[in-house]
Amino acid sequence: MTEVLRAEHVHVVREGRPILQEVSLTVRAGEHWALLGANGAGKSTLLSLLGALVHPTRGGVEVLGRRLGRVDLRDLRAYVGHVDPRHPLRSPLRARQVVLTGLTNSVEPLPRWRPAPGQEERAERLMRTLGLAEHREARWPTLSQGQRARTLIARALMPRPRLLLLDEPATGLDLPGRELLIEALDGLRREHPRLATVLVTHHLEELPPGTTHALLLREGRALAQGLVGEVLTGDQVGKCFDLPLALERHGGRWTVSVRRRT
Repeated sequence: MTEVLRAEHVHVVREGRPILQEVSLTVRAGEHWALLGANGAGKSTLLSLLGALVHPTRGGVEVLGRRLGRVDLRDLRAYVGHVDPRHPLRSPLRARQVVLTGLTNSVEPLPRWRPAPGQEERAERLMRTLGLAEHREARWPTLSQGQRARTLIARALMPRPRLLLLDEPATGLDLPGRELLIEALDGLRREHPRLATVLVTHHLEELPPGTTHALLLREGRALAQGLVGEVLTGDQVGKCFDLPLALERHGGRWTVSVRRRT
């Protein structure tokens, strides 16, 4: 399968403190990775590397066959959708218009830019896939946190990226909002079979059923990685979070509990 990104022996050091150490990762088209770890494990830093937002202190990162440091990052980012639900977007735009700004890489419509009919159709299709059809004309300030998260995902997908990076997309969502988001992410997997995704979370309950691979991070190092069924075990996830954990999987969804000490 086609490689979408590769990180090799990556280190990130900030103010003399190691954030990531010796992390390697390869993601291929159609794979859906979860980055899991406690707060401060380095998940968001790794995601920023994969999205060409920062450079490694040491090691190499290739995104879509292009090595960071040897490519114009503005061109590269057009092929990578990066979604942060904490996006500081303040806008009176309607949800449909916010989605279309994904084509201009701006947070507001450009004065002379008009979407082509095919682009408007794509925006409508993405909003249907993400369960936003009824909210297409709602203004951004009136959307719930979950609706905003799904709108930002649709926005990131407008340029037809080959890689979608999701930084804790369920942050701040209530139970219905979380479940709608997870259902929408699984819908994307079915409709875009070659799209690769990397999702950061520290809650296994937030993983969509279509998650194929996982990487466990602990204190900036990769503890385990590979197929999701082999990596997400009670022992390995317990080591990652330093807790005695029991994991169960039903219908592709995970539940976690702390084992009672005897």
